[in-house]
Amino acid sequence: QVKLVESGGGSVQAGGSVRLSCATSVSISTIYNMAWFRQVPGKEREGVAAIDDAGDTSYAGFVKGRFTISKDNAKNTLYLEMNSLKPEDTAMYYCAAETRVTVIPDARLYHEYNIWGQGTQVTVSS
Repeated sequence: QVKLVESGGGSVQAGGSVRLSCATSVSISTIYNMAWFRQVPGKEREGVAAIDDAGDTSYAGFVKGRFTISKDNAKNTLYLEMNSLKPEDTAMYYCAAETRVTVIPDARLYHEYNIWGQGTQVTVSS
C-alpha cells in the first residue's frame, strides 16, 4: 500500500512563499498521476495542481503563474512551490496519488485519487 506524508506547511504573510513536500513510500516513478488538493472547512475540496508520470502538469486557474508542481524521482518526493501567496490560499493541502489507472489531462484536478496523505495546513495572513 502506497503511503503519502506531507510536510512544509505553516504560517506566512501575504506575498510570501511556501514549499510543500509529499514523500511517497514507493518509487514515485511508478505512480501514474499525483496531485495537490486543498480544502477549507465548510467548502468542497478543490484540485490545485497535478503531474503525471512523464512530468506533464496541470494547474487550476486560480494558481497559474504562482504555484509550481514538481517531483524528484531520486527522492520519491512530490513538491508544490507556492509563491505570491494570498489570504485566500489558506487551506489544508493534501497530496494524492492514483495507482490504478492513467488519468486523462482534463480530469486530473477532479479525479477521485485512490491514495491520500494526511494533509498539511497553510495559513496566509494579510
